[in-house]
Amino acid sequence: MPQLIGIVLLIGYGVGAWRFWKGFHRTNFSGGRLTMTALWPILLVVNKSYRQNFNKALKG
Repeated sequence: MPQLIGIVLLIGYGVGAWRFWKGFHRTNFSGGRLTMTALWPILLVVNKSYRQNFNKALKG
């Protein structure tokens, strides 16, 4: 069971990262694409501006 949870979390992380990476051009950010994509779960929780831009990137 713990392995299944780990796999689901890893897939969720990958999907979120991929969608943000593909929609990055819709955000107000000018650089740091790789860092922001890699740290998306942490930034999503702690930064309101990032949350807004993350939603822009995902909605298209």
